[in-house]
Amino acid sequence: MIENTPVKIKRHRTAIKRASFSLPVKCMLRDGLLDKSKTMFDYGCGHGRDLDLLEDMEIECSGWDPSFRPDAAITRTEIVNLSYVLNVIEDINERSQALRKAWSLCDSLLTVAAQIEFAAPDKELEQFGDGVLTSRQTFQKYYNQHELREYLESELGEDAISAAPGVFYIFKDEKTKQQFIANRYHRRISVPRRRISEVLFEQNQDVLEPFMDCLTQYGRIPAPEELEQTGEIIARFGSLKRAFKLVQKVTDESPWEEIAQKRTEDLLVYLALARFKKRPPLSQLPVTIQHDVKAFLGGYKIACGRADALLFRVGDPDAIDQACQRATVGQLVDNALILHRSSLDYLEPMLRIYEGCARALVGEIDEANVIKLHRFSGKVSYISYPDFEKRPHPPLRQRIKVSLPTLSIDMFDYSNWQDPPLLFRKDELLHDEHPKAKLFKSLSRQESKHGLLPEPDARELESVWAMRLREAGLSMRGHRLVKST
Repeated sequence: MIENTPVKIKRHRTAIKRASFSLPVKCMLRDGLLDKSKTMFDYGCGHGRDLDLLEDMEIECSGWDPSFRPDAAITRTEIVNLSYVLNVIEDINERSQALRKAWSLCDSLLTVAAQIEFAAPDKELEQFGDGVLTSRQTFQKYYNQHELREYLESELGEDAISAAPGVFYIFKDEKTKQQFIANRYHRRISVPRRRISEVLFEQNQDVLEPFMDCLTQYGRIPAPEELEQTGEIIARFGSLKRAFKLVQKVTDESPWEEIAQKRTEDLLVYLALARFKKRPPLSQLPVTIQHDVKAFLGGYKIACGRADALLFRVGDPDAIDQACQRATVGQLVDNALILHRSSLDYLEPMLRIYEGCARALVGEIDEANVIKLHRFSGKVSYISYPDFEKRPHPPLRQRIKVSLPTLSIDMFDYSNWQDPPLLFRKDELLHDEHPKAKLFKSLSRQESKHGLLPEPDARELESVWAMRLREAGLSMRGHRLVKST
């Protein structure tokens, strides 16, 4: 610990010259929170690379930095980005002032990013205040995810929503926040195809096709304000219900019943996860969600009761184990259910809530394409296999394990391994509707026939797999085994 020694912290040295967007800006673009209709101010923008790239996208933005843009105007705007600023300020009071200043500048959304523990270098660093002093005379405060969330919430008195490891959103408007959370668990569903031809439908296709899109989005007959063509449809058919009967006639009723069931499940997942903080009263929910509650569950009290029952069962390892055994997608191994992230939508609500609890803690991990739901320990792992669809056996690059009982996050990096573990049985991780499910299943059958297929969840190293192929006189050609020449 350095004591009574004047140390000149050189904060400007922490600014990185990056080629692409920073993680918090990537998150906002990914989540649809930042686009041409929004304006953003970068408070502590460093060299301003994010601003340059956003301007190329014709997104209105500006920034200020004490070292690199000290004369730029500090302006109030819709979105404020406070990107990797808090972790380089050694003075606790100044750190708090910077956060509060950024919060005061935004009208809609504050995005905060800070360095987290598993980004810290392996070498031992000298302690300084509540952080460390680096060899470059810079200060770094490495947070854990839960600690950073608690700090933001205690300083601002608002919920901090995990966007990614070390990145949080803080919304000014409660309804906007709730809509964002609900959208995370709102599955994409294709509009049912027409089964028969109908003259009346053909004559009114201009209003009925948008009506069908709306029916698919909500899973129910939309409220008048939710559909632009409401007036025209009522003028032609007398009511939205009559128009819906025609739609059911040309598509069949069963797809719409299935969509309504899925939307009911999505609503229960959202309401269950909304309880993590203080679940808002019905009046503070977006109007669309208020309509959903009434249409699908009869009332807010009933809806919350059903959501709570699901949430409480998530804490029961036996219930999670049984749900994993019931799952119609994924690879069931001794201690977990393993699936591709595209298969999440095919799980029952309790398992979606289980995974949602972990995602609420760690945020979205874009590169993770395989998810491991541990059946007994209350843990969820997010695993990255680059080129999952292109390579027959992609190598393991990264694994992030979230422990719900301890609120801890561990990261394991395999990117520098010369001989990484490979992934097998890809088809078992997918749902049947995945476009490459049949191709991957054919490869697994071939490998099983030749006695090459490892046990489920086995970690076979790349060198071992190459040796076994050579011994069998085989090689890989795309997703096929062929005789070696």
